[in-house]
Amino acid sequence: MSIEVLGISGSPVENSNTDRLIQAMLDATERECEFVKLSQINIRPCLACKRCVQDNICKVKDDFPQLAEKIKKAKALIIGAYIPYKQIDGFTKALLERFWSLRHVTNLLGGKLCATVLTHLSPDAADNVSRALAIQLREMERMVLVGQVMIKGNIPCLTCGEGDDCEMSGLRKRYGPGARSSDYPYVRVEDQKEVWEEALRIGRLIGQRVRTTNQDLDSV
Repeated sequence: MSIEVLGISGSPVENSNTDRLIQAMLDATERECEFVKLSQINIRPCLACKRCVQDNICKVKDDFPQLAEKIKKAKALIIGAYIPYKQIDGFTKALLERFWSLRHVTNLLGGKLCATVLTHLSPDAADNVSRALAIQLREMERMVLVGQVMIKGNIPCLTCGEGDDCEMSGLRKRYGPGARSSDYPYVRVEDQKEVWEEALRIGRLIGQRVRTTNQDLDSV
């Protein structure tokens, strides 16, 4: 059976909050799914060579053309990212740039279901990035945005080993000069109940819509 829902994570952290929430959403769809971690493959930013214009096939020799085939075949995408320096991460940004190759003349993403997951430290930055994602996916790619969820993330200084003493520590900047990593335990997405339940709701909704589409096609 072909993959119906594709989950893509821009988080480079192994088994991250972003990864786990995407996986939970995929499970909630109850459809054939696949999970892709962008840090484990090679996708460069768009080179603006325009060699994709005539056939919607990117000619850059990295892993995107192979991923693009999965994206085109999937009925829905769940895209997860994190927000360093109040901007979307580089892995996800490169992927979104490469969507350009799927849009020329024949828009191959139009009508495809999608949802987004954002892990953040700043709610204001998350709101800005979430809006920007919605504009690209809805207005530029003409996809159907089923929902967006935002996860409260963790400062890397909590687990780098030097956060308590480093003069550049984000821990001190965020919580004050006396902040210690032991005072701020790791925040798990599973403990963010409202976020978790909303994500599962979106996953189930995607699954229902994919199922309905399949039934409509079977009746033709």
